[in-house]
Amino acid sequence: MPRRGPNPHTPAGEKILVTAGELFYERGIRGVGVDLIAEEAGVTKKTLYDRFGSKDALVAAYLTRRHERWATWFTERLAARDSAGLEPGAGQVLAALEIAEEWADANMRGCAFVNAHGEIGGTAHPGNAVILADKQYMLGTFTGLLRDAGHPDAERLGAQVHLLYEGALVAHTTRAQPDAFATARAAARALLAPSG
Repeated sequence: MPRRGPNPHTPAGEKILVTAGELFYERGIRGVGVDLIAEEAGVTKKTLYDRFGSKDALVAAYLTRRHERWATWFTERLAARDSAGLEPGAGQVLAALEIAEEWADANMRGCAFVNAHGEIGGTAHPGNAVILADKQYMLGTFTGLLRDAGHPDAERLGAQVHLLYEGALVAHTTRAQPDAFATARAAARALLAPSG
């Protein structure tokens, strides 16, 4: 992940980051100004700028924190399932999709990174590097699970499963397919089934 700018880890900086994260996720990046963040966090705008430098840097810090939360949560749950004896490769990939569904069920405004990209994508905003890193993290996760299991076509199949994951996130959020993750798992199961 990209390095943060000024260290926000003072009590006021932490309060700003938590408050901004909630507001950005619920209302959108452009729909939330620094005045509102400062007011809700109980700090001055000067304190906000002292800790983060700019709204853009605060957005990048929010996205970085969001990725860290997701990656820690996801990794812990996958490790717990692995310790219960998941089948290497396909079993781990299917478990990863189940875990992603749990997160999606608890985060009903959808993927924070897709949402942010809709607002800042195509610009020089520092948050774009964090968005890309998050998406590459999941692509690397699926590919790595298959590679570690000795799958001969891990790169191609990891990329295909990643697209199933991303599609399931969007279809789940929009309610286009209420069973989007079950459909993604069925498709992944078919993709990963031994041929012959």
